[in-house]
Amino acid sequence: MGFVRTTPPRPVDVTAAFPELAPLARPAMRLHPRPGSPSVRDSSVGGPLLWPAEEPWPHCEDAHLHVDTGFRRSPTEVRLQRRMQSRWTPDGRPPAFTPEEEALKERNAAWLAERIDAGPPWPAECPVPMLPVAQLFLRDIPLLRPPGQADLLQILWCPHEHEPDYKPATALFWRSAAEVGDILATPPEPYEADYPGYVPERCLLAPEAITEYPNSLDLSPELQRMLEDWNRWQAAGAGLDSSYAEYPRDFYSIHLGNAPGWKVGGWPPWGRTDPNPRYCVVCEVQMVPLLTIASWEWDGGEGHSWAPREDRAAALADSHYAGQDPSQPTRVEVGSTDNMQIYVCPTSPEHPHTDLIQ
Repeated sequence: MGFVRTTPPRPVDVTAAFPELAPLARPAMRLHPRPGSPSVRDSSVGGPLLWPAEEPWPHCEDAHLHVDTGFRRSPTEVRLQRRMQSRWTPDGRPPAFTPEEEALKERNAAWLAERIDAGPPWPAECPVPMLPVAQLFLRDIPLLRPPGQADLLQILWCPHEHEPDYKPATALFWRSAAEVGDILATPPEPYEADYPGYVPERCLLAPEAITEYPNSLDLSPELQRMLEDWNRWQAAGAGLDSSYAEYPRDFYSIHLGNAPGWKVGGWPPWGRTDPNPRYCVVCEVQMVPLLTIASWEWDGGEGHSWAPREDRAAALADSHYAGQDPSQPTRVEVGSTDNMQIYVCPTSPEHPHTDLIQ
């Protein structure tokens, strides 16, 4: 990987203050995606996949919601608009397309016109070509536990919402990179996406190994009461600001529990619902978190404490032009700026996965 991101030390050593939490520590890897130009040989978010030319590209064959979101743009249009936004100046003058962007815009317009002339089924045609979400090589993400000789994980999704949970459908593929010969040069793309947040920006990764602790909702009632005991925090010498005296558990939730952002492993985020165990449909064992697909790398306000050292200045800046928020490098938004959690079977990662919006 060509760059580094480093999570600042937590403001309190949580296991020194609360040794009862030490057995609950889990390894995780924050991926720290940042916009770039990944190749098929790179671990990435939204980048090109090392996909065998002879293997059919995955398509979503599920029923799609035919709801007019008022958006209706192709992935190419979404990315072009973002490139324009990134060059927007404070004086309000719109930037001009580069010759390369102009050619891409024309090709996209011609492709869309051809699709429209062909008639239905569209805009949410079925089957729908899926979009790359993440490509993770074992060499970069040693926390992965692939089946057999696989050393590469590829995750795609359909950029349309599906009932009953109103989220993209996901697909996982494990493969051996060495066994990929000829590579598919031009994968098919969907006609449109329901929302721009379903079109990941192409990002390189700076994986970082961390240790994290459960979301407070994942703790037993006894441990939750322990975190709510202000006297316990004071006795541990944690030095919390007195503003947390009434709700000290909030300090744990914001600064000490599970890390925000894109990550592999670790503890799942909760909030939309209470913890909801997932079970393998094949062997009924409880599934484990594989990947968190996050709308934000860190939260605003006090959540800035999770911003990497290298991004601190940008994280604390008062404003960002044209939506270029450093805490949203992938431009992904799932749910109401929530997280999508991918779960796999710990007995066999090849068993069907499941996903959950939180």
